[in-house]
Amino acid sequence: MDKTAPEPRVLVIGLDPYRVPGPWDPTPVADAIAAGMTRFAAAGVGVESCLFGLDGSDDVDAVVTEALGRRPWEVVVVGGGVRKAEDQLDLFERVVNLVRRHAPGAAIAFNSTPTDTYDAAARWL
Repeated sequence: MDKTAPEPRVLVIGLDPYRVPGPWDPTPVADAIAAGMTRFAAAGVGVESCLFGLDGSDDVDAVVTEALGRRPWEVVVVGGGVRKAEDQLDLFERVVNLVRRHAPGAAIAFNSTPTDTYDAAARWL
C-alpha cells in the first residue's frame, strides 16, 4: 500500500525562528511550528511551509511569490510572527497582497499560535 503524503492543499507562510535577529532562544518556537505542522498529517491534509528570515538573507517577496506559484492552494495561513509585530506592518501588508495576487482562489487564514495552524486552515477547508 502506498503511504505517500497527500497533495498539499495548504501553504503556511511565516518567519523562520532561527533567522529572526535578537537575543532569544528560537527552539521553543521551532518546536511549536513542528508540532502544529504534524496536525495536518494526522488529519490527512497536505501542507507546505514557506518560512523566511528577517536577518536580510531572503528576498521575502521572491520567496513568498515562488511558494505561492508552486500550485493552486485552497488555504494560505499567514503566521503570527508576520502579523503581530507592529514594526512589521509593512511586511504583513506585502505578504497579504502577494497572496491576493498570486493565489487569488485561496482563502487567507490567520493562526493564534504555531500549534493552532491546522485549526486556522481547517476553518476554510
